[in-house]
Amino acid sequence: MEPVLHLVDDEEAVRRSAELLLVASGHRVITYPGAQPLLAAAGPTGTGLAPGCLILDVRMPGMDGLQLMEELSRRGSPLPVVMVTGHGDVPLAVRAMRAGAVDFLEKPYTEERLLEAVAAALAQGGEAAQRRAEVARAGAQVAGLSPREREVLACLVQGMANKVVAHQLGISPRTVEVHRANLMEKLGAKSLPDLVKIGLAAGM
Repeated sequence: MEPVLHLVDDEEAVRRSAELLLVASGHRVITYPGAQPLLAAAGPTGTGLAPGCLILDVRMPGMDGLQLMEELSRRGSPLPVVMVTGHGDVPLAVRAMRAGAVDFLEKPYTEERLLEAVAAALAQGGEAAQRRAEVARAGAQVAGLSPREREVLACLVQGMANKVVAHQLGISPRTVEVHRANLMEKLGAKSLPDLVKIGLAAGM
């Protein structure tokens, strides 16, 4: 699915200019005149927005860009953020970056600078989406294991050797080996590190 750039700016001329530039560069863009329309689209869980990134103007009436970013984060929105301001406010830039913004642009910015920031945000968002998919996949895989297999996997994730696992669970080392082989097959792991990686991704 092609990523969408969600652009929030209360100044119509600025909004229109940025939209034209981004569309001409091959991006899909949805614009919003302020924080509330975006929050309405995001929904209570913050996941109602199409995947992509956010471009937020800092200085807006009502809820400003930083407050909007913090509210979206509280709702669980996974979208990376590029912050834009017309004021050379260094403390504000620091706050935005600490809050998780990928980049901070000061108006007037060049076309190249905006496109670079968007590219960085989309790249970060793609990596985050891949990690979320890995976590979901691992969780589904581990959910299909038997209770005993999950116990064995939890011990292996902690770095225990087969004999230690056997002692911990009150079973024979041979039984641990059988469970370990079954885990490798069920989880599609080619090695013990693969097995541990899946267990960690599943939150074990």
